[in-house]
Amino acid sequence: MHFPPDLYYTREHEWLRLTSPTEAYVGITDFAQSQLGDIVFVDIPTVGQTLEAGSVFGTVEAVKTVSDLYMPVSGTVLEKNPLLDTQPEKVNHDPYGEGWMIRIRLEKPAEVETLLRAEAYQALLG
Repeated sequence: MHFPPDLYYTREHEWLRLTSPTEAYVGITDFAQSQLGDIVFVDIPTVGQTLEAGSVFGTVEAVKTVSDLYMPVSGTVLEKNPLLDTQPEKVNHDPYGEGWMIRIRLEKPAEVETLLRAEAYQALLG
């Protein structure tokens, strides 16, 4: 399993990649996609909404289950990944690249410091 050291991670298995002090991409981790299995649909109805950290921003549907997606920090959902509308399997094949889910504007940038770094996330998984 892969844990890029430049990302921040949540206990709910989302990742956050800062692209500036106030913008970031969000997706689910390699561990999360492996636990879900083949992803067949990603639903993100929250574009344009401002959500608190821990709020549900969408769902991901796999062959046998549906799982909520949680905001790692408070932010406004600026964009969803348009590739996932027709190719949701990108989340399985490239969770940290083409499988990103949303781009956000951070409302409280200091919240990033509450997230886990790669080593701590790996330790959480055991």
